[in-house]
Amino acid sequence: MYLIAGLGNPTREYEKTRHNVGFEAIDILADKAGTTVTEKKHKALYGKGYIGGQKVILAKPQTYMNLSGESIREIADFYKIEPENIIILCDDINLSEGQLRIRLKGSAGGHNGLKNIISHLGTQEFPRIRIGVGEKPRGMDLADYVLGRFPKEQQAVMEEAYRDAAEAACMMIEDGADAAMNHYNRKNKENA
Repeated sequence: MYLIAGLGNPTREYEKTRHNVGFEAIDILADKAGTTVTEKKHKALYGKGYIGGQKVILAKPQTYMNLSGESIREIADFYKIEPENIIILCDDINLSEGQLRIRLKGSAGGHNGLKNIISHLGTQEFPRIRIGVGEKPRGMDLADYVLGRFPKEQQAVMEEAYRDAAEAACMMIEDGADAAMNHYNRKNKENA
C-alpha cells in the first residue's frame, strides 16, 4: 500500500496558491485512482483508490503546511505504511515554474512541510516529487510569495505540471521510482 500526500494549507483563503501545488496534483491523481479526496480522518482529507493494481491512499493534510508531519505520521501508523512507500508532492521555489524534481530521499531543503514530515517520521528516506513554483523576487517576503497566486500567464504551465506530477506518482508505483526519475528529471533538463 502507498500513501501519496500533497502538501498545502487548508481553507479557501489558500486555494490556488504556490504553497498548495501538492493539493492540486492530488486532485488530478484522485481521478486516476478512481476516488475522491473528501473523507476526513487523520487530520487530513483523504481517499482510497488503486494505481497499477496497488492500493493507494491519497491525502491532503489539513494541519497547515508547517505541521504536515502530524497527519502523515498518523496515516502511516494507522495503515502500517513504510516511509519508502510514502510519496510527498510539494512546492519548490528553487525550481522554475512547472519543473519537476523527483528524489527518493534527502533533506528538507528549507521546506517547512518536509522538515516537519522528516521530524515526525524520523527519517529523510521517503520519495518526494517537488513541483517548481519559481524563485521569489528579490526583496519579497518568502511567506508572501508562496502564499501568493500564479499570474495568469503561468497558469497553463502549472496545470501541466500538476498533470505531470500525478503521472510521475503513477509511474513510481507502476514502473518504479528510477523510471519516473529518468523520465521526469531528464524531461526537465531537456526543457531548460
